[in-house]
Amino acid sequence: MSKLRLLLPALALGMISTDAFAYSATEEQRDSLMANHKYIFFGDGSNPQSDSIRTLVENFYYDQFRHFQDPDAPYFLFMSRDANLAMGVGGTVRMRGYFDWGGSVNSPGFTPAIIPVSHDPLHQRLLGTTPAGTALFFRVIGRNKKFGTFQLYIEANFNGYSSRDFHLKKAYAMFNDWTVGYASSTFGDAAAVPPVLDAGGANMKMDATAVLVRWMHTFNNRYVVAASVETPSMNIQEDGTTTAARSQYLPNVAAFAQYQWSKDEHVRLAGIVRSLPYRDMLNGKNHTLTGWGLQLSTVFHPAYKWTVYGTVNGGYSYSNFGGDMLLGRYDLVADPKTPGRLRTTPGFGYNLGLQYNFTPSLFVSTSFGQGRSLPSGEAVGTDYKYGFLSSTNIFWNPVPRVQMGAEFSFGKRQDFNGEHGYARRIGAMIAFSF
Repeated sequence: MSKLRLLLPALALGMISTDAFAYSATEEQRDSLMANHKYIFFGDGSNPQSDSIRTLVENFYYDQFRHFQDPDAPYFLFMSRDANLAMGVGGTVRMRGYFDWGGSVNSPGFTPAIIPVSHDPLHQRLLGTTPAGTALFFRVIGRNKKFGTFQLYIEANFNGYSSRDFHLKKAYAMFNDWTVGYASSTFGDAAAVPPVLDAGGANMKMDATAVLVRWMHTFNNRYVVAASVETPSMNIQEDGTTTAARSQYLPNVAAFAQYQWSKDEHVRLAGIVRSLPYRDMLNGKNHTLTGWGLQLSTVFHPAYKWTVYGTVNGGYSYSNFGGDMLLGRYDLVADPKTPGRLRTTPGFGYNLGLQYNFTPSLFVSTSFGQGRSLPSGEAVGTDYKYGFLSSTNIFWNPVPRVQMGAEFSFGKRQDFNGEHGYARRIGAMIAFSF
């Protein structure tokens, strides 16, 4: 809890406007990317003015749900001469290499939940490579007299089987304040997640994707509110004999309220409610439990070269949306005192990150995150109790569309029976965007 006390003041700092440092090194890097495009105009008339072009292209970069590892806007953009429509096909070729020692994680994603808690002489070290994160996407952005502002977006990447299978990551349409499709959950805040090179990302990040319908509106360029209904999914500790999962028939409901003082600085409070049905096979009864989560997050620039990231979340059975417990069956867990009954899982997590830019194209960052399970009853000794992960990295963009990086990560898993394990990883990455 001492670390949590240190985190809360940092989150509170995000509520203070820092207009003196409104322009940051990260924004300067984004501006250099926005200037690095090749435009192909179509339609009749003369080419649009630069201000109209910039207004439309900004929509490729300023996104409430954009993650650090998401691909940049495409180099080639097709644009109408009235600047009412822009479209592009782009992608990222990303290659990672990693080496584990002192305990290895047999996965491209370095995650505390899968760190072995017992010594295994067969897996003391590991060398691996992965193209995970290589992606292709298509985006259309435009303005229409009937529909207003609209966007269409499709993204697929190679994070599937053996990190090589091509699978859909996002597919959605936006019309003014409405989003319909397969998109990031409203409960998440990708912009507040610190930059991490590893495929596993920062610990306890809420980054689920679901088919949803979302309404999101901005008031006076300062206040943003959003609400959505999302397709549910769950992973529970059923055994098929005493307990069994039932079909989910109610959507998840998520919402957030946000205050922002620039396009990439804000503080946000988000929440989600879930319905978790199961059947008690011993007594022949159906039960429906309720899971919920709250998250407070922020990202801000206290000075031109500095960026602060902070997230804290907690609740009951909300882990399906990211973090360590996503890898286990922790939505509902067995009650060891009452066979046939399941219960929700209380827990909390946090992540704090700090970034320093030597130049707009060269920065270092460090982050620390922890997830903790807090069962109300007696826990199974081998169940996950808590895990933490720290990452320190450096990123360099020698040219606007090439990024290189290196990272050191250290993690720990602790079980309720006192057993624990550590793991260490160094990684390197190079990515090309087009």
